[in-house]
Amino acid sequence: MTSDLLHTAIRVAEHQLVRTGMASTPIPGLSVVREIIPSPLQHAVNRPLVALVLQGSKRVAMGARSFDFGDGESLLITADVPTVSQITRASLAAPYISVVFELDPAVIAELVTEIGPLPFAAGAPVRVDPTEREVADAALRLLRLLDRPATIPVLQVQLLRELHYWLLMGRHGGAIRTLGIPGSHAQRIARAVSLIRSDFAKPLRMEQLAMAAGMGVSSFHAHFRAVTSLTPLQFQKQLRLIEARRLMLSDGEAISNAAYAVGYESVPQFTREYGRLFGVTPARDMRATQLGEAASLIA
Repeated sequence: MTSDLLHTAIRVAEHQLVRTGMASTPIPGLSVVREIIPSPLQHAVNRPLVALVLQGSKRVAMGARSFDFGDGESLLITADVPTVSQITRASLAAPYISVVFELDPAVIAELVTEIGPLPFAAGAPVRVDPTEREVADAALRLLRLLDRPATIPVLQVQLLRELHYWLLMGRHGGAIRTLGIPGSHAQRIARAVSLIRSDFAKPLRMEQLAMAAGMGVSSFHAHFRAVTSLTPLQFQKQLRLIEARRLMLSDGEAISNAAYAVGYESVPQFTREYGRLFGVTPARDMRATQLGEAASLIA
Protein backbone atom coordinates (compact mmCIF):
# COMPACT_ATOMS: atom_id res chain seq x y z
CA MET A 1 0.00 0.00 0.00
CA THR A 2 2.75 2.47 0.95
CA SER A 3 4.64 1.66 -2.24
CA ASP A 4 1.52 2.23 -4.37
CA LEU A 5 0.86 5.53 -2.59
CA LEU A 6 4.47 6.66 -3.11
CA HIS A 7 4.45 5.86 -6.82
CA THR A 8 1.08 7.55 -7.30
CA ALA A 9 2.23 10.67 -5.44
CA ILE A 10 5.43 10.84 -7.50
CA ARG A 11 3.38 10.61 -10.68
CA VAL A 12 1.08 13.42 -9.52
CA ALA A 13 4.04 15.63 -8.57
CA GLU A 14 5.90 15.02 -11.82
CA HIS A 15 2.76 15.78 -13.82
CA GLN A 16 2.33 19.13 -12.02
CA LEU A 17 5.94 20.24 -11.58
CA VAL A 18 9.09 20.71 -13.61
CA ARG A 19 11.58 19.74 -10.88
CA THR A 20 10.64 20.59 -7.33
CA GLY A 21 8.14 22.27 -5.01
CA MET A 22 4.48 21.86 -4.14
CA ALA A 23 1.98 20.39 -6.60
CA SER A 24 -1.55 21.60 -6.00
CA THR A 25 -4.43 19.46 -7.23
CA PRO A 26 -8.05 20.03 -8.30
CA ILE A 27 -9.14 18.50 -4.98
CA PRO A 28 -9.44 21.30 -2.39
CA GLY A 29 -6.86 21.10 0.38
CA LEU A 30 -4.86 18.28 -1.26
CA SER A 31 -1.29 18.76 -2.49
CA VAL A 32 1.90 16.78 -3.04
CA VAL A 33 5.36 18.04 -2.07
CA ARG A 34 8.43 16.93 -4.01
CA GLU A 35 11.95 18.17 -3.22
CA ILE A 36 15.18 16.86 -4.73
CA ILE A 37 17.67 18.48 -2.32
CA PRO A 38 17.60 19.23 1.42
CA SER A 39 15.96 22.61 1.92
CA PRO A 40 16.91 25.75 3.83
CA LEU A 41 14.78 26.70 6.83
CA GLN A 42 11.20 27.41 5.83
CA HIS A 43 8.89 29.57 7.96
CA ALA A 44 5.13 29.17 7.84
CA VAL A 45 1.97 29.85 9.81
CA ASN A 46 0.22 26.59 9.03
CA ARG A 47 -3.46 25.86 8.86
CA PRO A 48 -4.54 22.60 10.54
CA LEU A 49 -3.23 19.79 8.34
CA VAL A 50 -1.83 16.30 8.16
CA ALA A 51 1.23 15.47 6.04
CA LEU A 52 1.95 11.85 5.12
CA VAL A 53 5.67 11.47 4.45
CA LEU A 54 6.29 8.75 1.86
CA GLN A 55 10.00 9.21 1.15
CA GLY A 56 12.82 11.27 2.64
CA SER A 57 12.77 13.05 5.97
CA LYS A 58 11.97 16.41 7.51
CA ARG A 59 12.40 18.40 10.72
CA VAL A 60 9.70 20.72 12.04
CA ALA A 61 10.07 23.01 15.05
CA MET A 62 7.42 24.91 16.97
CA GLY A 63 8.89 27.06 19.68
CA ALA A 64 11.38 24.98 21.66
CA ARG A 65 9.99 21.64 20.45
CA SER A 66 11.46 19.89 17.42
CA PHE A 67 10.20 16.84 15.51
CA ASP A 68 12.21 14.65 13.14
CA PHE A 69 10.21 12.28 10.96
CA GLY A 70 10.40 10.38 7.70
CA ASP A 71 8.78 7.83 5.43
CA GLY A 72 5.92 5.97 7.06
CA GLU A 73 5.16 8.78 9.51
CA SER A 74 2.62 11.61 9.57
CA LEU A 75 2.88 15.17 10.83
CA LEU A 76 -0.28 16.55 12.41
CA ILE A 77 -0.90 20.26 13.02
CA THR A 78 -4.19 21.02 14.78
CA ALA A 79 -4.06 24.83 15.04
CA ASP A 80 -2.85 27.85 13.07
CA VAL A 81 0.65 27.91 14.56
CA PRO A 82 4.04 29.20 13.36
CA THR A 83 6.55 26.52 12.43
CA VAL A 84 10.09 26.38 11.10
CA SER A 85 10.74 23.36 8.92
CA GLN A 86 13.56 21.86 6.89
CA ILE A 87 13.71 18.89 4.56
CA THR A 88 16.73 16.93 5.79
CA ARG A 89 16.87 13.99 3.37
CA ALA A 90 16.18 14.31 -0.35
CA SER A 91 18.01 13.59 -3.59
CA LEU A 92 17.36 13.42 -7.29
CA ALA A 93 17.38 9.62 -7.10
CA ALA A 94 15.09 9.56 -4.03
CA PRO A 95 13.17 12.84 -3.72
CA TYR A 96 11.39 13.90 -0.56
CA ILE A 97 7.71 13.12 -1.16
CA SER A 98 4.76 13.92 1.08
CA VAL A 99 1.01 14.14 0.62
CA VAL A 100 -0.58 17.06 2.48
CA PHE A 101 -4.26 17.38 3.45
CA GLU A 102 -5.74 20.47 5.06
CA LEU A 103 -8.16 19.43 7.80
CA ASP A 104 -11.74 20.65 7.39
CA PRO A 105 -13.29 21.64 10.76
CA ALA A 106 -16.81 21.46 9.30
CA VAL A 107 -16.32 17.82 8.26
CA ILE A 108 -14.74 17.04 11.63
CA ALA A 109 -17.69 18.61 13.48
CA GLU A 110 -20.18 16.50 11.49
CA LEU A 111 -18.24 13.32 12.15
CA VAL A 112 -17.80 14.06 15.85
CA THR A 113 -21.58 14.44 16.14
CA GLU A 114 -22.22 11.18 14.27
CA ILE A 115 -19.53 9.14 16.01
CA GLY A 116 -20.66 10.22 19.46
CA PRO A 117 -18.70 10.87 22.65
CA LEU A 118 -15.06 9.87 22.47
CA PRO A 119 -12.04 11.18 24.37
CA PHE A 120 -10.22 14.19 23.03
CA ALA A 121 -6.67 15.29 23.76
CA ALA A 122 -5.74 18.89 24.38
CA GLY A 123 -2.08 19.84 24.33
CA ALA A 124 0.63 20.53 21.78
CA PRO A 125 -0.80 21.42 18.35
CA VAL A 126 2.11 19.69 16.53
CA ARG A 127 2.82 15.98 16.78
CA VAL A 128 4.22 13.06 14.77
CA ASP A 129 2.95 9.47 14.64
CA PRO A 130 3.22 6.44 12.34
CA THR A 131 0.84 6.63 9.38
CA GLU A 132 -2.02 4.18 9.75
CA ARG A 133 -2.98 1.77 7.00
CA GLU A 134 -6.57 3.02 6.68
CA VAL A 135 -5.37 6.62 6.27
CA ALA A 136 -2.83 5.63 3.61
CA ASP A 137 -5.48 3.59 1.78
CA ALA A 138 -7.95 6.51 1.71
CA ALA A 139 -5.17 8.86 0.56
CA LEU A 140 -4.25 6.50 -2.29
CA ARG A 141 -7.83 6.25 -3.54
CA LEU A 142 -8.17 10.03 -3.35
CA LEU A 143 -5.00 10.60 -5.40
CA ARG A 144 -6.14 8.04 -7.98
CA LEU A 145 -9.17 10.21 -8.74
CA LEU A 146 -6.74 12.61 -10.41
CA ASP A 147 -6.18 10.02 -13.17
CA ARG A 148 -9.89 10.24 -14.00
CA PRO A 149 -10.92 13.91 -13.63
CA ALA A 150 -14.61 13.17 -14.31
CA THR A 151 -14.75 11.22 -11.01
CA ILE A 152 -13.52 14.11 -8.86
CA PRO A 153 -16.80 16.07 -8.50
CA VAL A 154 -18.69 12.85 -7.75
CA LEU A 155 -16.33 11.04 -5.36
CA GLN A 156 -14.02 13.58 -3.72
CA VAL A 157 -16.44 14.60 -0.95
CA GLN A 158 -17.01 11.08 0.32
CA LEU A 159 -13.31 10.15 0.10
CA LEU A 160 -12.23 13.31 1.95
CA ARG A 161 -14.87 12.53 4.56
CA GLU A 162 -13.57 8.97 4.86
CA LEU A 163 -10.02 10.24 5.27
CA HIS A 164 -11.13 12.52 8.11
CA TYR A 165 -13.02 9.59 9.67
CA TRP A 166 -9.94 7.35 9.79
CA LEU A 167 -7.85 10.18 11.19
CA LEU A 168 -10.44 10.73 13.92
CA MET A 169 -10.52 7.02 14.76
CA GLY A 170 -6.75 6.59 14.79
CA ARG A 171 -3.76 7.78 16.81
CA HIS A 172 -4.38 11.41 15.84
CA GLY A 173 -8.07 11.24 16.75
CA GLY A 174 -7.99 12.76 20.21
CA ALA A 175 -6.14 15.86 19.01
CA ILE A 176 -8.21 16.30 15.84
CA ARG A 177 -11.48 15.99 17.74
CA THR A 178 -10.83 19.32 19.46
CA LEU A 179 -11.39 21.03 16.08
CA GLY A 180 -14.92 19.63 15.91
CA ILE A 181 -16.23 20.55 19.34
CA PRO A 182 -18.90 23.27 18.89
CA GLY A 183 -18.08 26.46 20.74
CA SER A 184 -14.61 25.30 21.77
CA HIS A 185 -11.86 27.88 22.18
CA ALA A 186 -10.13 26.34 19.15
CA GLN A 187 -13.18 26.88 16.95
CA ARG A 188 -13.80 30.40 18.22
CA ILE A 189 -10.20 31.48 17.76
CA ALA A 190 -10.25 29.91 14.28
CA ARG A 191 -12.95 32.41 13.28
CA ALA A 192 -10.69 35.30 14.28
CA VAL A 193 -7.70 33.70 12.54
CA SER A 194 -9.73 33.47 9.35
CA LEU A 195 -10.39 37.22 9.50
CA ILE A 196 -6.70 38.01 10.01
CA ARG A 197 -5.66 35.73 7.14
CA SER A 198 -8.20 37.26 4.75
CA ASP A 199 -7.06 40.84 5.42
CA PHE A 200 -3.57 40.67 6.93
CA ALA A 201 -2.33 43.73 5.00
CA LYS A 202 -4.80 45.98 6.82
CA PRO A 203 -4.52 47.28 10.42
CA LEU A 204 -5.91 44.92 13.06
CA ARG A 205 -9.23 45.81 14.66
CA MET A 206 -9.02 43.98 17.96
CA GLU A 207 -12.65 44.56 18.92
CA GLN A 208 -13.82 43.05 15.62
CA LEU A 209 -11.61 39.98 16.13
CA ALA A 210 -12.81 39.51 19.70
CA MET A 211 -16.41 39.84 18.55
CA ALA A 212 -15.85 37.19 15.86
CA ALA A 213 -14.53 34.87 18.57
CA GLY A 214 -17.43 35.72 20.88
CA MET A 215 -15.07 36.92 23.63
CA GLY A 216 -14.09 40.06 25.47
CA VAL A 217 -10.87 41.69 24.26
CA SER A 218 -8.69 40.63 27.21
CA SER A 219 -10.06 37.07 27.18
CA PHE A 220 -9.59 36.92 23.41
CA HIS A 221 -5.91 37.90 23.75
CA ALA A 222 -5.29 35.16 26.29
CA HIS A 223 -7.06 32.41 24.35
CA PHE A 224 -5.55 33.49 21.01
CA ARG A 225 -2.07 33.11 22.42
CA ALA A 226 -2.93 29.79 24.08
CA VAL A 227 -4.13 28.34 20.75
CA THR A 228 -1.62 29.86 18.29
CA SER A 229 1.36 30.60 20.61
CA LEU A 230 1.34 34.20 19.28
CA THR A 231 -0.47 37.44 20.03
CA PRO A 232 -2.81 38.63 17.23
CA LEU A 233 -0.27 41.31 16.25
CA GLN A 234 2.59 38.78 16.12
CA PHE A 235 0.40 36.43 14.08
CA GLN A 236 -0.37 39.17 11.55
CA LYS A 237 3.30 40.20 11.39
CA GLN A 238 4.43 36.66 10.58
CA LEU A 239 1.78 36.33 7.88
CA ARG A 240 2.95 39.61 6.35
CA LEU A 241 6.62 38.68 6.40
CA ILE A 242 6.06 35.17 5.03
CA GLU A 243 3.93 36.53 2.18
CA ALA A 244 6.48 39.25 1.43
CA ARG A 245 9.21 36.61 1.30
CA ARG A 246 7.13 34.58 -1.16
CA LEU A 247 6.58 37.66 -3.33
CA MET A 248 10.32 38.35 -3.47
CA LEU A 249 11.72 34.84 -3.78
CA SER A 250 9.03 33.22 -5.92
CA ASP A 251 7.55 36.13 -7.88
CA GLY A 252 10.66 38.29 -8.15
CA GLU A 253 9.11 41.40 -6.57
CA ALA A 254 11.39 44.22 -5.47
CA ILE A 255 11.88 44.57 -1.71
CA SER A 256 9.93 47.82 -1.43
CA ASN A 257 7.05 46.52 -3.56
CA ALA A 258 6.76 43.39 -1.40
CA ALA A 259 6.86 45.45 1.81
CA TYR A 260 4.10 47.81 0.69
CA ALA A 261 1.99 44.96 -0.75
CA VAL A 262 1.72 43.26 2.65
CA GLY A 263 0.88 46.41 4.59
CA TYR A 264 4.20 47.93 5.68
CA GLU A 265 4.52 51.72 5.39
CA SER A 266 8.26 51.79 6.10
CA VAL A 267 10.85 49.73 4.20
CA PRO A 268 13.48 50.09 7.00
CA GLN A 269 10.96 48.73 9.54
CA PHE A 270 10.14 45.88 7.15
CA THR A 271 13.86 45.11 6.75
CA ARG A 272 14.42 45.03 10.52
CA GLU A 273 11.48 42.75 11.21
CA TYR A 274 12.35 40.51 8.25
CA GLY A 275 15.84 40.06 9.70
CA ARG A 276 14.47 39.18 13.14
CA LEU A 277 12.23 36.44 11.75
CA PHE A 278 14.40 34.96 8.99
CA GLY A 279 17.87 35.77 10.35
CA VAL A 280 18.94 37.52 7.16
CA THR A 281 18.15 40.77 5.36
CA PRO A 282 15.74 40.67 2.39
CA ALA A 283 18.55 41.50 -0.07
CA ARG A 284 20.82 38.71 1.21
CA ASP A 285 17.91 36.27 1.25
CA MET A 286 17.18 37.01 -2.40
CA ARG A 287 20.84 36.58 -3.39
CA ALA A 288 21.13 33.30 -1.48
CA THR A 289 17.98 31.96 -3.16
CA GLN A 290 19.25 32.90 -6.61
CA LEU A 291 22.59 31.16 -5.93
CA GLY A 292 20.78 28.07 -4.59
CA GLU A 293 18.56 27.85 -7.68
CA ALA A 294 21.61 28.13 -9.93
CA ALA A 295 23.38 25.34 -8.01
CA SER A 296 20.28 23.14 -8.23
CA LEU A 297 20.11 23.56 -11.99
CA ILE A 298 23.80 22.66 -12.36
CA ALA A 299 23.31 19.56 -10.19
